Amino acid sequence: MIKSNEELQKDVQDAIKWEPLLNAAEIGVTVKDGVVTLRGTVDSYMKKTEAEDAAKSVAGVKAVVEKIEIKFNSGWNKLDDTTIANEVLNAFKWNWQIPNDEIKVKVENGWITLDGELEWNFQKEAARDSVKSLLGVKGVSNNIKIKSESENTAEKEDIESALKRNWSTSENNILVEVSDHKATLTGMVDSWYQKKEAGRIAWNAPGVWNVDNELVVAFSAN
Repeated sequence: MIKSNEELQKDVQDAIKWEPLLNAAEIGVTVKDGVVTLRGTVDSYMKKTEAEDAAKSVAGVKAVVEKIEIKFNSGWNKLDDTTIANEVLNAFKWNWQIPNDEIKVKVENGWITLDGELEWNFQKEAARDSVKSLLGVKGVSNNIKIKSESENTAEKEDIESALKRNWSTSENNILVEVSDHKATLTGMVDSWYQKKEAGRIAWNAPGVWNVDNELVVAFSAN
C-alpha cells in the first residue's frame, strides 16, 4: 500500500541515518504527497549529495527538494580558489577513468564548473565524483558534453534490449525514442534508482551523445 507522509518521513530519516557520513540530527525531513524536503546544515558538499541520494533511494519518494546549506569548519574557509583548483587537477590526474587535459576547470568562491567534451558518460560522472569530496567545495556544475568517436546513430532496439536485460528495469514499460545521437526515455518507474539506472543504460549505448530522461517516478500501490 502507499505510504503515509509520516511513514515516508520516517523511512527517509532512517535512510539518512544509515549513511556513515551523515548525522541524522543535522538534517530535517518533511514530506507531502511523496515530495521530500531536506533542510539543515552540513560541513561538506559530499554530505549534501549523500543526503539527497539517500532520500532518493527510498521507495515512495517522487521528488526531492534539497535546501541543505554548507557551513565549513573554520580551517576549510581559508582554502582559496587556486588551492581548490589545484586539488581538482590532482584528483583528475590520479583517476584512470578521466582522460588527461580534456576537461576545463573553473573555481569561483568554492563552486567548481567543469567544461569540455568526453567520449563516455561514465567519464563525466567520474569527473564529478572525483571533486565532490574535496575540502572547500561548495558545489559542482558539470557542463561536460558527451561526443562519442562513433558517428553512427544510436539504435533504439539496442537500448530497449539493454533495458529488458537489467533486473531493475525489465518489468517497467519504458518507451525509448532515438533521434540521431539523442535518446529520450518516457514512461513510469517505481523508484529513483530505476530512473537513474535506465538513464545509465541509455548512456552506455554506442552513438548516444545525449539522454533526456523524462521517466516519472510513481510508487506502486501493490
